[in-house]
Amino acid sequence: MGFRQFVALIAAIMAVNALAIDSMLPALPAIGASLHIASENDRQWVVTAYLLGMGVSQIIYGTLADAYGRKPVLLTGLGIYVVFSLMAALSTSFEMMIAARLLQGMGAAAARVLAVSIVRDRYAGRQMARVVSLALIVFLSVPIFAPSIGQAIFLLVSWRWIFGCLAIFCSGLICWIFFRLPETLHPDDRTPVSLKTTLHAFHLSLTSRMAVGYMTAAMLIFGSLFGFLNSAQQIFTDVFGAPRLFPILFASIAIGMALSSFLNSRIVEKLGTRIVSHGALLGFVAISTCHVVIAATGHDSMFLFAFLQFATMFCFGLIAGNFSAMAMEPLGHIAGTAAAVQGFVTTVGGALLGFFIGQHFNGTVVPLILGFSGLGFLALVTVFITEKGKLFRPTHRARI
Repeated sequence: MGFRQFVALIAAIMAVNALAIDSMLPALPAIGASLHIASENDRQWVVTAYLLGMGVSQIIYGTLADAYGRKPVLLTGLGIYVVFSLMAALSTSFEMMIAARLLQGMGAAAARVLAVSIVRDRYAGRQMARVVSLALIVFLSVPIFAPSIGQAIFLLVSWRWIFGCLAIFCSGLICWIFFRLPETLHPDDRTPVSLKTTLHAFHLSLTSRMAVGYMTAAMLIFGSLFGFLNSAQQIFTDVFGAPRLFPILFASIAIGMALSSFLNSRIVEKLGTRIVSHGALLGFVAISTCHVVIAATGHDSMFLFAFLQFATMFCFGLIAGNFSAMAMEPLGHIAGTAAAVQGFVTTVGGALLGFFIGQHFNGTVVPLILGFSGLGFLALVTVFITEKGKLFRPTHRARI
């Protein structure tokens, strides 16, 4: 496989999750009506169930891929994704939809865990960074366009075809991987599954002050993002009365995160992860707190909301990746298991926090913005404790 095709394949693998989350947001009211979901807030389970499934199963994919190879584990996970995408498309009840989304997310976790592992197997150093950066350009564009794609499908045919198209896309991806991607894990590097070794790695991942601190802070920040995903459709439809503008305004907000992620890749090596992420976290708290005051006093509007969310998500893009990097800093010798543990905690914990925020939607934007402000403040306190009160500079010799 040539370099360009490899980058395109990795980008497609990374896009699986964003498409499954964002493309069906415009169709949530239609899904709720079709499946007789009584409460509008209960529709949020369609998003949260997927996130929980993806978070829980990350724990196992890394270990299995190290033992049995990347390709068979990835193909198995994507196969599960296809089967339960079709189940979601054919759902006749709310319970059937939630079960399908939970299992769809469990399959999709393979894509999240293994994309970077496959790149790491083939490339190292600057070449690896180049591949990941190129793939991320495509990956970060998916949340911008996915709601518009979902709305276009929904307007032309039934909402069920959104899930059908996800199954078709992933089936094509499976064929691409099966015929074109060789196994990237060298046979000598395979690690047998060992309960003792796994438990030891879990213990180290959950007892390192720096790892636990930044993992917890990342979970809190992701909670705000997932709260936005749960509430966004209701806010633009019920609060601002602009369901047709939802994909456009959602895209404008997502652009903030994409731009800052690109900016981070340019400045973080020079400035350091702490200066960039700590400064962005302070900005995140300040912007969301100001937004709370504006919303609570009745001065919010649709475009002001979109602008302030753009600014908040811009800060998010400078925080999330850097927090993950700092959480991994002391655990390089058990990177695979540590990444799985941190993925589990940040996704599952963040999904539950986001669901809590979404369930408090009351016809206004205040619960969501309070969630951003509150979780941002808790993340700042967590970082302050983790760094022993020394923001912007490391408390030990290692620099990242």
